[in-house]
Amino acid sequence: MRVISPKLAELAELHFGRKIRQPTLEELKAFYSRAEGLLNHPVIWFEAPQRQALVEAIGDVVARERFTCWACAVLSNHVHILVRKHRMLRDEMRTVIQTECVQRLHELGLVPADHPVFSDRACDVFKNDVPAVRNCIQYINANFSKHNLPLTIYPFITPYNDWPLHNRRTKATR
Repeated sequence: MRVISPKLAELAELHFGRKIRQPTLEELKAFYSRAEGLLNHPVIWFEAPQRQALVEAIGDVVARERFTCWACAVLSNHVHILVRKHRMLRDEMRTVIQTECVQRLHELGLVPADHPVFSDRACDVFKNDVPAVRNCIQYINANFSKHNLPLTIYPFITPYNDWPLHNRRTKATR
């Protein structure tokens, strides 16, 4: 694990995982204040219009590409999305979703035209068993309250059916 930007690497020592002693609110605010001045673009907070545009863009991609989306949370400063394995590779899926989202925000004038919106490196994690998928869905849905937003199940979300085990159960009952 490494910090890609040398100027940001100077802000703090790199630490993997959760620290035993979490920083105080004052320490976090000071860190973000120092970091913001070193960023290549201003920080964007997704207010209601930006969040709505992102939800619509994601929904359009899910429908067009025939993704199965089990959970999604468009939050104040980031997005979580859980999509089932697909013929596209995960990098392609991420690129298609991010590109649509950025284009939508730019077209609607909701962010500066030269702003990339998303960081250079998204976090991708495979969830390949039923308990891991269920835990991820709970984690994503819990993020709404952490951001003081109401839990929202978007129209493009498909209820999780224990895939891939549901096929085995269906065949076993026939």
